[in-house]
Amino acid sequence: MRQIVLDTETTGLETSQGHRIIEIGCVELMNRRLTGRHYHQYINPEREIDAGAQAVHGISNAMLEDKPVFARIADEFLQFVGDAELIIHNAAFDIGFINYELNLLRPGFGSISDRCHVVDTLLMARAKHPGQKNNLDALCKRYGVDNSQRELHGALLDAEILADVYLLMTGGQTALSLGGNQSKEDGTEGQNEIRRIAPDRKPLPVVLANDEELAAHEQKLAAIAKSSGDNCVWLR
Repeated sequence: MRQIVLDTETTGLETSQGHRIIEIGCVELMNRRLTGRHYHQYINPEREIDAGAQAVHGISNAMLEDKPVFARIADEFLQFVGDAELIIHNAAFDIGFINYELNLLRPGFGSISDRCHVVDTLLMARAKHPGQKNNLDALCKRYGVDNSQRELHGALLDAEILADVYLLMTGGQTALSLGGNQSKEDGTEGQNEIRRIAPDRKPLPVVLANDEELAAHEQKLAAIAKSSGDNCVWLR
C-alpha cells in the first residue's frame, strides 16, 4: 500500500480570509516502509504572511519572492500524491487549504479527498490517548521520536517526524527491551530513536524444520496429551 505523509505551512489560519499555502512537504511510505522519495516545495502565495504564522514557521515574504506560484506546481504535486492514502496531522486544516488552492486554480475541482483516502493522526491520537496532549511534539515525546531539530515548524521536517510517529502509533509495540525495562507509553523511560534498516540489506534466512525435527515435535505433543489426559489448552 502506498501512503503519503503530508504537511503544509500557510500564510495564516483561515482560507476564508484569503490565506494561502506557502510550503508543502511529503514523504512516501510503501507497505509501511519509508522509500526515500519525497516532495518538497516552497510557494509564492501572492500575498503577505501574517506575523503570527511567521512566528510559527519562520518563513518570510522575502524568502518566497522567487518561488513558483501554486499554479506552476499543482500538477507535479498531484502527480506525486496520485491516489495514495494521505497521512496528515489535523487533516481538516491541510485538506482545507489544498482544496482551496485547487479550486482557485480549477473551479469545480472538488476535494482531494475524492481521490485519496485521508487518515487524520490527530483524531487517531485522541482516540488512542484521550484527555492527553496530542500535538506532534507531545506524540514525539510519548513515542520516543527525536524532534530536537524542530525549533520551528517546517512542512518537510514535520512530515518526516509524523511518518515516524504514525508507524509507531499504528505498529503496536513501540520499543523492544531485552533487559526487561520496557519504555513507558509517555516516553519517560527507555526512549529509542527509530533506526531505519538499509533498503538494500540481505533478506533474513528462513530455516524450516526437517522431517526428524517434525517427528520429534509430534512425539512431544502426543506425550503432553497423554500426561494431561487431553486437558492441555495448547492442544485444543
